[in-house]
Amino acid sequence: MELRKHYAHALRALSMDAINKSKSGHPGAPMGMANMAEALWRNHFKHNPRNPNWVNRDRFVLSNGHASMLLYSLLHLSGYDLSMDDIKNFRQLHSKTPGHPEIDRTPGVDMGTGPLGQGLATAVGMALAEKMLANRFNRINHPIMDHRTWVFLGDGCLMEGISQEAISLAGTWKLNKLTAFYDDNKISIDGAVGGWFTENVAARFEASGWHVVANVDGHDPKDIDDAIEEALAVDDKPCLIICHTTIGYGSPTKAGLASCHGSPLNSEEIKATNDALGWDYGSFEIPQDVYEAWNAHEKGQNINDSWQNAFNIYKAEFPELAEEFNRRMQGDLTSEFTSAADKLIADLLQKQEHIATRVSGKKVLDAIAPTLPELIGGSADLTGSVGTFHATSSSLTPNDFSGNYIHYGVREFGMSTVMNGLALCGFIPYGGTFMVFSDYAKNAIRLAALSKLRSIWVLTHDSIGVGEDGPTHQPVEQISALRLTPNVDVWRPCDTIESAIAWKSSIENKNGPSCLAMSRQNLTPQAHSKEQISEIEKGAYILSDCEGTASIIIIATGSEVELATKAADILTAEGKKVRVVSMPCADVFDRQDDAYKEKVLPKNVRARLAIEAASADFWYKYVGIDGAIIGMTSFGESAPGNVLYEYFGFTVENIIKQSKKLLGE
Repeated sequence: MELRKHYAHALRALSMDAINKSKSGHPGAPMGMANMAEALWRNHFKHNPRNPNWVNRDRFVLSNGHASMLLYSLLHLSGYDLSMDDIKNFRQLHSKTPGHPEIDRTPGVDMGTGPLGQGLATAVGMALAEKMLANRFNRINHPIMDHRTWVFLGDGCLMEGISQEAISLAGTWKLNKLTAFYDDNKISIDGAVGGWFTENVAARFEASGWHVVANVDGHDPKDIDDAIEEALAVDDKPCLIICHTTIGYGSPTKAGLASCHGSPLNSEEIKATNDALGWDYGSFEIPQDVYEAWNAHEKGQNINDSWQNAFNIYKAEFPELAEEFNRRMQGDLTSEFTSAADKLIADLLQKQEHIATRVSGKKVLDAIAPTLPELIGGSADLTGSVGTFHATSSSLTPNDFSGNYIHYGVREFGMSTVMNGLALCGFIPYGGTFMVFSDYAKNAIRLAALSKLRSIWVLTHDSIGVGEDGPTHQPVEQISALRLTPNVDVWRPCDTIESAIAWKSSIENKNGPSCLAMSRQNLTPQAHSKEQISEIEKGAYILSDCEGTASIIIIATGSEVELATKAADILTAEGKKVRVVSMPCADVFDRQDDAYKEKVLPKNVRARLAIEAASADFWYKYVGIDGAIIGMTSFGESAPGNVLYEYFGFTVENIIKQSKKLLGE
């Protein structure tokens, strides 16, 4: 038992040294959770440091991501490709050990974390993914998908509201392979939490359908082992293990105090802590016997090889299933998807309908969803309004995980985090809500963008066109905020053709989430040539043009495109040289080469007018100081949508007026 405590001290020592060298970081949590980590990683955690992306490995999520040095110490000691130099480079530019875990920086990190509560919530999605994949691919005597999801979390994670959304869903779905360790140290940044966090956590989780192992000594290896064994025996519920710990454990003057939460221990305090813990080694020094005790190469490779042998037998007996499983895990799309999408676009060229783009989106899903079994949809209690339940949708239930549609309830944030977990585990998730409620999910969309996760957001009721529900439901700034988030593609299609291409491009986008801003109101279809079809995928294209050089360029998106084309027709009839540019996705357009951007928006045409029933400020980058914008500079009002469009200037008459003003008339 003393040896095991010694192995845990190695985690504390590395964490203290790296944080001290960096002159920034959070030593308290790694020091407090070290025994929990030793018990899990050395005795129960199924992984292979030589193959960090092995598909049937257990997942580990550090929800309190500020304790990142605990995770980096675990990875280093276990034998991942994370050297002592990497540990010494903690929190430095381009290091493999950033301040909070990032999945594309560090081998062995299963999820980027930092915003408290999101790790726990995303782990729910990961555990759900395991259950769904097992339902789809496992066969009798062939459990090829059979792993657990483990989470470390702290007081702050449970104070964040997302935690309740997540634990409610996990309990409802009976995710028995999800186990969370609660680091109950009763300290947050502001001090002892007794003044602001007094709820009965055990009762809260039990009420949400979890099994709870309470009153575990988080510094006693046997007590922790016993708690894990109890959790492993539960086969119908997720499990919470409440570990009572001391933040900054071992520090003579800092243990139990908020002062060690986010500030390095100095060299003198580190030495005193090591002396108190019986760690008689220098800075960044790990003895060979400790490395040997931690190294998981042989054990991990044996488990990985055993699974691979079992999968080879599975492949021989179920070749089509095995091929499909590998395709899903590699993130490749089916050839049937490409064919279905191309056929749909060709059919739409022959006949478009005067319908809302939220309805267009459902028609697209009807056509392509049967070709992508990894496409899993859902909505935050707005299924009928957002058009996310397609012709072959079937609802997932706590007793049937064969479905491809999730009813999340009124939980936008919970939906977004579960989607992130699904995206990490072989699914392409899409979720629907009103555009204005994307604010509830924005933090998780941002984390998906940072982690480059492929997920799709169906954000309907995308403008003041919502009408009578009023400004609380009319988005103004949301679409610009999403566009300004790196790695997020925001599509705002103007008709069924653009809707189909927006969906196709979003599914093909592996580098981050995509948002589809869809209208509530019906939109007039636009005429498209085959050349224009190919250019829609570039984010912006010339929808209508004049002979020679244009005198003015009108740029529009979504429901405002038809206003732009009607105004252009009148201006053209009056002898004006007008170009109309539809820009369904500014993010994609910005990634095009200079030649294409110059083709669409030539620099020598300074008279430019942008039209969008959303925040005006975004459009200055395209119209410049010589241009003008018809956009929103205030919240909306409660009135019928057509009345609001006229009131705020989204009319053909106003477009003509502003165009002539730009032309000096």
